[in-house]
Amino acid sequence: MDALGIYSLTFNCARNLVDVDHFAQHFFDALPASGAGSSAPDMIFLSLQEIAPIAYSFLGGAYLQPYFDAFRRAVSKAAARRWDHHYENFLSDNTGMTGLMLFARSDTLEHIAWKDTAHVGLGVSEMGNKGAVGARLGYVVEGNTSKTVDLTFVAAHLAAMEDSFEQRNMDWKSIVERLVFTHCPGVQPESEVSEHTGLLNDAASAHSDHSRRDLFAPNAYLFVAGDLNYRTSNTGPSLKETVHFPRRSAGLDDPSHYTHLLKNDQLMREMRSGRSFHGLTEAPIDFPPTYKYSDAAREAARQGLDTDQEWKWSSHRWPSWCDRILYLDTPSWVGEGGKVQTFAYDALPLFTQSDHRPVALVASVPLRPSGENHTRPDLRAVAPFSIDPNWQARRDMARRKEIVVGAAAYLGLTWEGNRLLFVLVGGIFGAWFLLRSTE
Repeated sequence: MDALGIYSLTFNCARNLVDVDHFAQHFFDALPASGAGSSAPDMIFLSLQEIAPIAYSFLGGAYLQPYFDAFRRAVSKAAARRWDHHYENFLSDNTGMTGLMLFARSDTLEHIAWKDTAHVGLGVSEMGNKGAVGARLGYVVEGNTSKTVDLTFVAAHLAAMEDSFEQRNMDWKSIVERLVFTHCPGVQPESEVSEHTGLLNDAASAHSDHSRRDLFAPNAYLFVAGDLNYRTSNTGPSLKETVHFPRRSAGLDDPSHYTHLLKNDQLMREMRSGRSFHGLTEAPIDFPPTYKYSDAAREAARQGLDTDQEWKWSSHRWPSWCDRILYLDTPSWVGEGGKVQTFAYDALPLFTQSDHRPVALVASVPLRPSGENHTRPDLRAVAPFSIDPNWQARRDMARRKEIVVGAAAYLGLTWEGNRLLFVLVGGIFGAWFLLRSTE
């Protein structure tokens, strides 16, 4: 094997459990029917936004397991439908409502030498109602643990609303500044690095180029996927403007064909202007907007009519390509043999539990050891923003707030929490009554 096949998928779950059977049926729809990129991927990367209600997401742990388990079952069923392969979920993590899952084919798993995670909240008071979670790993090549292809995966959910493109740019800046990895090659993590792991000492961090802790480590491939929330207008649509929404039946020259709306995409504009997602690349978009579909569209999907009916958009949001997958190519001096290869980039069908369509990217990275052929300085050696020296303290503070908010939401907004609160209040009242009766 001279390349590592990666299937990346991003999905805004709208705080609902995924429909396992329906999701499994369409999970690999983006794979080419034949030829390059059609075989079983070596790794699967899932970026999940609004994975669960805020109470479960902020508390994390066992509260999130049913939601992660649903995707594990979906991937297992999807793989069984197409191939005789099993995928092991070797990493699942979250920052608040944003989740990341990594799967490896059973014959690939043994090549993963180490893994690390990182977290940043982008929501209210830097909590995780919006945020990013990252994973970095070393994939062993040539049977030598000192020779790895290093890969970084980031699941992200940025600020919403049409007029918030500048805040989305700031969210990207915060990701670069505060999504910090702590693994140093040659220093084996205790088990799985948590978001509370402190900085490694300076000597260890300077061990080698591999120890770069920021997002733009010079020897690591980078994939960023999520609900990036960039829209196709800076203002919401008026009632008159809804007539210009994309139509399924529109021809390429028709103003209602989705390609005309794509010209107004904020993310492409901000990237071209060097204001966001510096240095990243996106495969050509050849699919309609992935957001925002109406309740009527979701009902049509439930009835299996989505492929036959006109697109049904919500009238108060511009149809937009909110759900994206970007990647960082290797520098030009490495040559074409070192670049990420993409084979497909497409949207999956609309699922009933969300107003977003999932988006998937089929790609591969060459299995050339990190650091190979470094004959001149790496063009990625300088990140667009420096690491925030207070990143750990800021994340720890935000995490404490998440626990408080999560507990309050659990007691106030969930049935099980309501029952627990009723029992607690009843117990306190009962104890007070008994004390009064003994006076």
